[in-house]
Amino acid sequence: MTDDQEQTVRQDTHRWVQRAVIGLNLCPFAKSVEVNQRLRIVVSAARTPEDLLKDLARELLALRRADPEETETTLLVHPWVLNDFLDYNDFLGAADALVDDLELDGLLQVASFHPDYQFDGTEPDDVDNLSNRSPYPTLHLLREDSIERAVESMPDTDAIYEANIETLRRIGLKGWQALDLAPKLPLSVRVTRED
Repeated sequence: MTDDQEQTVRQDTHRWVQRAVIGLNLCPFAKSVEVNQRLRIVVSAARTPEDLLKDLARELLALRRADPEETETTLLVHPWVLNDFLDYNDFLGAADALVDDLELDGLLQVASFHPDYQFDGTEPDDVDNLSNRSPYPTLHLLREDSIERAVESMPDTDAIYEANIETLRRIGLKGWQALDLAPKLPLSVRVTRED
């Protein structure tokens, strides 16, 4: 991966955080993390799930060691691997197993975002899926204690999901597209054939 490609992926991801996650208030807790510059965006050069798992292990351990006042959460963006949503979805089991293997269960967890994210029971073009759609496949590494504090500050967390669905249905696909979140590093550049 070139420095320019990495910079493009980082900028695309940051634009998504600002315009969709914060701009549409899809996560009411994201704004303070962004404003206080405690969000770490890491672009993985991995081209295989195995290499991505190594990057994930490194980033989980780095987040565990980091001061939460400096790094509260990490987005591990991996544009070169798991572009197929079903492959990505299968990988999430390995990601959760890695959290257990590293004895980080109860301390950290991994949330999921993907350009083709599809919730169970929805159609691919349902706007409800947009809440978990990102420009590139992305693993969101979260601290459990940050989640607990967020839940304490907003006891009705179900209201977040309901508000997200209402917002996304109100703006529709046209409104989402108007946010200009399409990745600037096209899929044709990212997809490589394995021999």
